[in-house]
Amino acid sequence: MSELLTDIEAIRAQFPILTREVNGKPLVYLDNGATSQKPQSVIDAVKHYYEYENSNIHRGVHTLSQEATAAYEDVRKKVQKFINAKHDHEIIFTSGTTGGINLVASSFGASLVRRGDEILITAMEHHSNIVPWQMLCERRGAQLKVLPISKEGEIDIEEYKKLIGPKTELISLVHVSNSLGTINPIKEMIAIAHAQNIPVMIDGAQAIHHTPVDVQELDADFYVFSAHKMYGPTGVGVLYGKEELLNDMPPYQGGGDMIKSVTFEKTTYNELPHKFEAGTPNIAGGIGLGAGIDFINSIGFDFIQAHEAELSRFAVSQLRDIKGLRFIGTAKERAGLVSFVLDGIHPYDTGVILDKLGIAVRTGHHCTQPVMNFFEVPGTVRASFAVYNTKQEVVKLVEGIDRVKRMF
Repeated sequence: MSELLTDIEAIRAQFPILTREVNGKPLVYLDNGATSQKPQSVIDAVKHYYEYENSNIHRGVHTLSQEATAAYEDVRKKVQKFINAKHDHEIIFTSGTTGGINLVASSFGASLVRRGDEILITAMEHHSNIVPWQMLCERRGAQLKVLPISKEGEIDIEEYKKLIGPKTELISLVHVSNSLGTINPIKEMIAIAHAQNIPVMIDGAQAIHHTPVDVQELDADFYVFSAHKMYGPTGVGVLYGKEELLNDMPPYQGGGDMIKSVTFEKTTYNELPHKFEAGTPNIAGGIGLGAGIDFINSIGFDFIQAHEAELSRFAVSQLRDIKGLRFIGTAKERAGLVSFVLDGIHPYDTGVILDKLGIAVRTGHHCTQPVMNFFEVPGTVRASFAVYNTKQEVVKLVEGIDRVKRMF
């Protein structure tokens, strides 16, 4: 194995966009929770496909198709290894986390849930892990139950146990909250559910680039994530599912590549993973996902976790001294982001002024409106970190917030 890359300036040098200016100021990109920037290796991988291998996959006998198919399917094996899935056919390529959740809700959920049944989620879920289940409950006459959170943004395991009952058919949980940064104890929560034979789905969109994920160790039934959070392209993601569950599920969409044979009288469906991959996929995006995984592996999670944790601690230590600033989400176990409000200043106004200083943060409800309602705020300012961020950028954020307060 080659030596891991752990020099921040060398890491930053791989990201072309970090050299640009915004409003005449050097870019300080702290919106990684929405999407990460892309290293040159990912950009080159996508470019190489379009320049030299562009062809549809799986059905062509000509050289370009064979090369594109090999490149795309190599990524499936790469993902399998990255999350330690048992089989590569347990890796289903999707359009992203949202696409994966909707696939499970529409296929597995629709086959499982009946009138009077219950689906359990937490109060910190992204809209993508709320709305598909609401839609399923409306269609089936089922009930969506919600595990509450504390003022620190944490769940209570004992309350979780109490909410699981004889009518609970499915549990869907976020691994890391996108608006609070909370890291949930999903391994324990999965074990509790499995003790009562209840399947569990995990939304890993905000975890996959921060921490190593071993789906076999977690014993997750389903785990979903997106490439664009992990230094890869937009429009592509992964659904991991246990082989036996995926085999029993009906297809989510119909079309090319998910079939073995078609007549007007009957269609025979393809085997895994192709049963769930109808139509021409985002081939370039899939290849870019593989390059994103290579980038993460070139640094290693030991360094990524240590660096992002240090950035978070430093940010909290600097921001807590700002008068009128209140953190939203103070869980003991947190990922690399800080979310806060400023007394008397709308998050939107803060974001606009910071942008004038070249500082990119996310403002608003972060697709977690129930979380904002719980904390009685219209939204928050969220600074989320990646491996290329620095303490100097955190200092610029603090200076920018000071400028915001002076203007108001």
